[in-house]
Amino acid sequence: MLRIENLTKTYGEKKAVDNLSIHIKPGEMYAFIGHNGAGKTTTIKSACGILNFEEGEIFIDGISIKKDPIECKKRIAYLPDNPDLYDFMSGIKFLNFIADIYEVSKAQREEKIKRYSEMFEISNDLDKPISSYSHGMKQKLAIISALIHSPKLLIMDEPFVGLDPKASFLLKEEMKEICKNGGAIFFSTHVLDVAEKICDRIAIIKDGKLIKSGSMNEIKGDESLENVFLELEDKDV
Repeated sequence: MLRIENLTKTYGEKKAVDNLSIHIKPGEMYAFIGHNGAGKTTTIKSACGILNFEEGEIFIDGISIKKDPIECKKRIAYLPDNPDLYDFMSGIKFLNFIADIYEVSKAQREEKIKRYSEMFEISNDLDKPISSYSHGMKQKLAIISALIHSPKLLIMDEPFVGLDPKASFLLKEEMKEICKNGGAIFFSTHVLDVAEKICDRIAIIKDGKLIKSGSMNEIKGDESLENVFLELEDKDV
């Protein structure tokens, strides 16, 4: 579903991502962890077609993000760590705007908006301007907009930041449902206990380089993911 091959992205003389390769299959929930500045967001934005990159290739469902970015973006949804929404719009206008972009039918969008807005408890706020929303409400609206076109691949950067416990639980359940239906999830997180509980596979990045990847059992064994991560962080790449 997502194949990152030898990705290298530089900013000036600094390699933010250095020869990184990650493969994510349909049905997999894949966590991406590392310290701040390790290269997680750069990798994610490259996979979404937001950033150009110097070397390597990225494929979404077998399609090159470099050669056919539009077709790739039809298959994915991206949830950034700090959603930048159109504050002048109401919630419902924003959701319809996103649904228009993805050519979601009237019946399908109405069903999805009703279902998810009730699930995340913002249905009574959809007619209000986004500028009046709290950070948590904006995050919930962004989640709904990401799910509205039933993406094959959901890519998220710190998706649980700003969510209350109930919303976090509901998002995790929806992530599991996407994978159950043959989709895939790729997300960064600092909440290691969540990654440990729900993910099939994991990659750990440090200073732009992949230092460990594999199934959750392969990576952590009998230890906690937190202990393994801290041990790897103390080692030289």
